Amino acid sequence: MPVQLAEPENLVLQARDVRFDWTRLPLHWIPGDPVATHLINVLHLLLPAGEEWFVRVFKQAVPHIRDDGLREDVLGFIGQEAVHAASHDGVLDHFVQQGLDVRPFVRQVEFVFEGLLGDRGLTGDRGRAWLYERVCIIAAIEHFTGVLGDWILNAEALDEAGADPTMMDLLRWHGAEEVEHRHVAHDLYMHLDGGYAARLRAMGETVTMLLTLWHRGHRFLMARDPLVRGRVKGGLHHLRRTGPAGLTPDGRMVGASVRRYLRRSYSPLNEGSTSQALAYLAASPAAQAARR
Repeated sequence: MPVQLAEPENLVLQARDVRFDWTRLPLHWIPGDPVATHLINVLHLLLPAGEEWFVRVFKQAVPHIRDDGLREDVLGFIGQEAVHAASHDGVLDHFVQQGLDVRPFVRQVEFVFEGLLGDRGLTGDRGRAWLYERVCIIAAIEHFTGVLGDWILNAEALDEAGADPTMMDLLRWHGAEEVEHRHVAHDLYMHLDGGYAARLRAMGETVTMLLTLWHRGHRFLMARDPLVRGRVKGGLHHLRRTGPAGLTPDGRMVGASVRRYLRRSYSPLNEGSTSQALAYLAASPAAQAARR
């Protein structure tokens, strides 16, 4: 993507206390397309545990920050991520009420973040190294959330397909905040360590983790969906249809973003537009209601 030139300066990140009413949300909120619906719904399975983990790790990192501006950005990031996790939890509760019990898969996701990537009781240099490693992994994940945030803000095909407006507001509000704070995790890692080899390793680990969880999550949702009843087998191969159709991110677009991340000169600010994100946040029904 091209470098964005007219970016706002002195932006203060703030959590927006949004609320969403899911009572009228259909299980297949992209009408007639459970496959595309559940490819995006995997986000709801991953984000609560993942973003709660982000918050825990970044709180541990705050005492290591020596720059006041970065500390302010990290605290704003923590506030936004906490609201994101709670908002997606509400969608999961609605799924359960609709007869789609997602709790077994959510427990697997929680194991990844709390078990495999959680605290290990390390202290001293080893504890600091594990903290920095996890910040680096979060920076790699945040690259993808920023890219996905930019994508959803521009995903006109979903509007044309009649996607549910409340779900679209959740996704675009969240996506806009991901674009708004897309630089914070990278800035924090560069401040604490900045090693290029660790960035490469973290991206490899992140791609492997996300592809595995997304594939397994989609297979789970398609198998457990009470309307589909397993008649269609889930999996990432469906992206070959939904990506070019604009209903989900296109694999080539995501792959190109990874190549940009691997450059030594990479900057998250070259991904997406803060101005566009702020424009959506000014118009978002949920964000507007939060200001009242």
